[in-house]
Amino acid sequence: MDWLDWFDAHDYEIARQVLQRGVAALAFVAFLSTLNQFRPLLGEHGLLPVPELLRIARRLRGPTLFRWGYTDGRLVAIAITGMVLAASVVLGVPQLGPPFVPMLVFLALWILYLSIVNVGQTFYGFGWEMLLCEALFTIAFLGSNDQPPPITIIVLVWWLVFRLEFGAGMIKIRGGREWRDLTALMYHHETQPMPNPLSRQAHLLPKWFHRGEVLGNHFAQLVVPFLLFVPGPVGSIAATIVILTQLWLIVTGNFAWLNWITVVLAASAITDSAWHWLVPAIPADLGTDAATTPIWWFAIVAAVTVLLVVLSWWPIRNLLSRRQLMNASFNRWMLVNAYGAFGTVTKRRIEIVVEGTLDEFPDDASEWREYAFKGKPGDVRRVPRQFAPYHLRLDWLMWFLPLGRMWEPWFEVFLLRLLQADAATLALLRHDPFDGEAPTWVRAHAYHYRFSTHAEYRKTRQRWMRTFDHEVIGPAGLP
Repeated sequence: MDWLDWFDAHDYEIARQVLQRGVAALAFVAFLSTLNQFRPLLGEHGLLPVPELLRIARRLRGPTLFRWGYTDGRLVAIAITGMVLAASVVLGVPQLGPPFVPMLVFLALWILYLSIVNVGQTFYGFGWEMLLCEALFTIAFLGSNDQPPPITIIVLVWWLVFRLEFGAGMIKIRGGREWRDLTALMYHHETQPMPNPLSRQAHLLPKWFHRGEVLGNHFAQLVVPFLLFVPGPVGSIAATIVILTQLWLIVTGNFAWLNWITVVLAASAITDSAWHWLVPAIPADLGTDAATTPIWWFAIVAAVTVLLVVLSWWPIRNLLSRRQLMNASFNRWMLVNAYGAFGTVTKRRIEIVVEGTLDEFPDDASEWREYAFKGKPGDVRRVPRQFAPYHLRLDWLMWFLPLGRMWEPWFEVFLLRLLQADAATLALLRHDPFDGEAPTWVRAHAYHYRFSTHAEYRKTRQRWMRTFDHEVIGPAGLP
């Protein structure tokens, strides 16, 4: 119908393909992370068992398929189903059918992952969890290959990127002084939750470069997001700037899928014409052959658009508030959320080192062996690994412990599982120094970690320099 031509975003076919397949790929990673880690962390015998949560909680964070009972078997079924559905979108199978087919697949992915997050407690309390949920719901209404993508949904994705970037920028301006005096990134590469192989090199760059990083960050997060809404080349250039800044974060850190999904979402503002200019082999009129949008599909998308616009009132009010919330959801369905990260930057890196001993009566002469984690710093000679977009949840929670959250209930249970030589818990670690044997005692010490300078590395071959800070938990054993 000609009067619906305004509704068809003919110049955003590549954007739709990137959005659908990219978000689905990250959903696959999220479900894989859940399959591998949920049971030892939150399962029937986990550190924070979901059955116990369901028993004592009067009201859960939001809707979940586990509301009527949790078993590890159901968790595995949900995770595998999510992986299969996500893989089908990456392969482009649902997109070959009518528009309601990819819609139903994405809505199923949204419900499945929402069910996991809403019982995931502190292990699923990260901003990128609700970001993935919101992205899955919004992208569900991009339609299939038979008709052009709806312009209203494309704009709503831009609005999501705006909240993600501008919210992060405002939380920094309102946060620590280090963002205003341009010193934040003199610390961040060293003290971030999980450094990667290039974090040390980034940290050792000159101070003038780090000040430039902060200025670039402020421009990318406080100015560029407004330009996403300008059609044509301006929006494409704005999206490219967002993508380039996120790629810098990807190559210097491990932030699960946060930066990766931002890249995917920002690509929604790049037109097919811009892609054709960059790669002439890509047709400039890629989406012009699609059929006219059916009236029933227009009605569905219009209703969803109105819903998401109405729900936008709460994050808008939050953005304008002096007491801006960071990573907050204003409804139980995790739609149209508020985002932000690193309002303040930690100046010193304190790592909790967990050790065990086989001695019956530990003293100063006892041999204490250190447990090695997969991602967080431990061995001072080991090069930090790249894990993102995969999310190591235990390692991330270990980073939060010294930041005023030392007495988290899960950590006590974690130490208990080490004393029991629990195989599922030990599988979360990189190395068990006792090869499956139960230690007699465990303890936790805090160390100050910093990256070695070039001179220190040449002398010691250590990538980290560490000094003892204080004892967190003295020798603890089973009764």
